[in-house]
Amino acid sequence: MSGNSRRLLFVVNAPEFFLSHRLPIAVAAQKAGYEVHVASAPGDSVQSIRARGFIHHSVGFARSGQNPWVELRTLVSLVRLFRRARADVVHLVTIKPVLYGGIAARLARVPGVVAAVSGLGTVFLADSGLARARRWLIAKLYSAALKQKRLAVIFQNPDDRDTLISFGALQLGDVRMIRGSGVSLDEYSRLPEPEAARPVVVMAARLLRDKGVFEFVEAARLLRSRGVDVEMKLIGSADAGNLTSVTEAELDKWRKEGVVELMGFRPDIAAQYAAANIVCLPSYREGLPKSLVEAAACGRAVVTTDVPGCRDAITPNETGLLVPVKDSVALADAIQKLVEDSELRTRMAKAGRELAEEAFSIEKIVAQHVKIYEEVSANG
Repeated sequence: MSGNSRRLLFVVNAPEFFLSHRLPIAVAAQKAGYEVHVASAPGDSVQSIRARGFIHHSVGFARSGQNPWVELRTLVSLVRLFRRARADVVHLVTIKPVLYGGIAARLARVPGVVAAVSGLGTVFLADSGLARARRWLIAKLYSAALKQKRLAVIFQNPDDRDTLISFGALQLGDVRMIRGSGVSLDEYSRLPEPEAARPVVVMAARLLRDKGVFEFVEAARLLRSRGVDVEMKLIGSADAGNLTSVTEAELDKWRKEGVVELMGFRPDIAAQYAAANIVCLPSYREGLPKSLVEAAACGRAVVTTDVPGCRDAITPNETGLLVPVKDSVALADAIQKLVEDSELRTRMAKAGRELAEEAFSIEKIVAQHVKIYEEVSANG
């Protein structure tokens, strides 16, 4: 690449997340003349990043964040990396990269900073004394991280935006709203519902408590007790490194019980949605969930929770149904309503695809990001 190329550095926790959520944006930036760098924890996906012509840097992001010395070491390594890479723009993605990367960017005097706040986490929903103390600390860290000379903070939903503004962590003029990471409308195409005798409901997510996994399983039990003829499929795997993960013992119990079909991790989500009638995500809070964006593109009716992020990924009562969070009965009621009303599902399928074409297409999302890079890297 030319020595005169502008440099764009993505900072993410995991290399596989970069490939799944930011790759099209990086490719477009490369075509626009940027030399693209990626900083993440090591992993098998690093080779794929380098194969795309991007320059990779390893940074030791710890999963738990419990050891302050490890966290300080991560911050110091980011400062050193930023000084060495001399990027014109750094794009910080997810909580730790935004917090640590924002502070490091100030210390290293990075010219332009883009911070993607793709969800504030459930600590901003909890109301215990400990949660309030953690919120105060995190808000202070955001305030320190988001004091930049040239800054754009990308939010996926207005609740997260308003929360950080209310804490005084940033100015409204630095805010950009982009609805999610985008979806390829060709890869996730709308196909007719399968004509199987039993409607299929799919939930695809990391198997964490705050994704609503236990509510999904309980809803399946309720539907069975009501005699509703439906097939409930759970796609995803346990995450031993996460304290809120479903355990292997719980998965074994569910297998024996047989109310949900455990599919494990699947890379073919478009095919799984094509073989389903309804997509479900009873999460406790999101940025803007990719699974619901993909469901809209595939033309599948959705049942999800009335929480930040989830409600922003649908048009309520047009592309899907909203239910209260942590309410298995309401979840089962909404699923049953869609199972028993094929005409409603058909209307929602059409409206969902139209929503995806209007708001979620990867081309529109990519163009918005490249424009932001131009804004923060401009001379000023």
